[in-house]
Amino acid sequence: MKTQVAIIGAGPAGLLLAHLLKAEGVDCIVLERQTGPYILSRIRAGVLEQVTVGLMERLGLDARMKAEGLPHDGFNLADGERLIRIDIKALTGKQVMVYGQTELTRDLMEAAEPRGLEIIYEAADVALHHIESDAPFVTYTKNGAEHRVDARFIIGCDGFHGPSRQTIPASVGRTFERVYPFGWLGILADVPPCNHELIYANHDRGFALASQRSNVRSRYYIDVPVTERVEDWSDERIWDELSIRLGPEAAAHITRGASIEKSIAPLRSFVFEPMRHGSLLLCGDAAHIVPPTGAKGLNLAASDVHYASEALLAFFKSNDGDAIAGYSEKALARVWKAERFSWSLTKLMHRFPDDGVFERRIQLAELDYIASSDAAQRVIAENYVGLPV
Repeated sequence: MKTQVAIIGAGPAGLLLAHLLKAEGVDCIVLERQTGPYILSRIRAGVLEQVTVGLMERLGLDARMKAEGLPHDGFNLADGERLIRIDIKALTGKQVMVYGQTELTRDLMEAAEPRGLEIIYEAADVALHHIESDAPFVTYTKNGAEHRVDARFIIGCDGFHGPSRQTIPASVGRTFERVYPFGWLGILADVPPCNHELIYANHDRGFALASQRSNVRSRYYIDVPVTERVEDWSDERIWDELSIRLGPEAAAHITRGASIEKSIAPLRSFVFEPMRHGSLLLCGDAAHIVPPTGAKGLNLAASDVHYASEALLAFFKSNDGDAIAGYSEKALARVWKAERFSWSLTKLMHRFPDDGVFERRIQLAELDYIASSDAAQRVIAENYVGLPV
């Protein structure tokens, strides 16, 4: 098979990019090692910045998001006793959209066939070849047979464990990483949320987050040591802990219910540079991971896709090689700003094992300052709603 762009990974980044290229007449093929139902079974976050919403609007795939999503004008920080509301609409003129990543991915998947987008699922043993040339290709196996896809560019949207990043020589790439000593224990339940906006809480006992997927489905988190086992946390134990950490105002409105899903997600900050080598471009988790505290993971992938699509369209429509050459620098400038925000919010809202009473008082002082400072709230709001692309 031959195509202009071979995209590895049919998560939201790969599908967004494929739709954008297809809409502009650029031929592309998406390779995915999993099945479609498996991808849709993965529970992910769902706070969307304007860049992500804008891409769905541009593709004309925003109808269900607009009908079922929840526009939010603000969010809350809590210190165990009070809620500090960050009014992002008043401070920035923008909103975020709460719409599950799974639902966004479903919208992109369901539109693929009607729009003539080719996705090859269950593509095993994917390998990249000749990425430093102008004629790279990808091999994979399916149903016991080996296949080859020749392309002008390969785009790695295959996540942290995918083969794309590993193809870049160690002499070229550089990794920056911070692994955190805790994970997020999450519970998903069909109960109304305790607040119409998200609450990020810093309590003496640890971090908690109250979020939602809809008006009747809620997602809650608490931080736990990385050594914890989800089997040791009953639903009742999680609800009890949430009621303490979120503070009395939120606890009074918590509706308890049986969990649909429980899991513990480890936290890390990770950046790989460069995000382009030869004819290979990296997008999303293949190049960077942020702790979920700042709600940046999917949105950073979307901004990568924005930059990558611009560069690829400039190349194929105007033979502009400079756009491809500048992709990594442009994308990384926004990545590092999002990494900074996610790290700083994680540091503010979590108790680290080595923290003592001094660090705790610094956190409380910072939260008190944020509560009384429009300037501090504006900085947080600008970063939370998403910096310009």
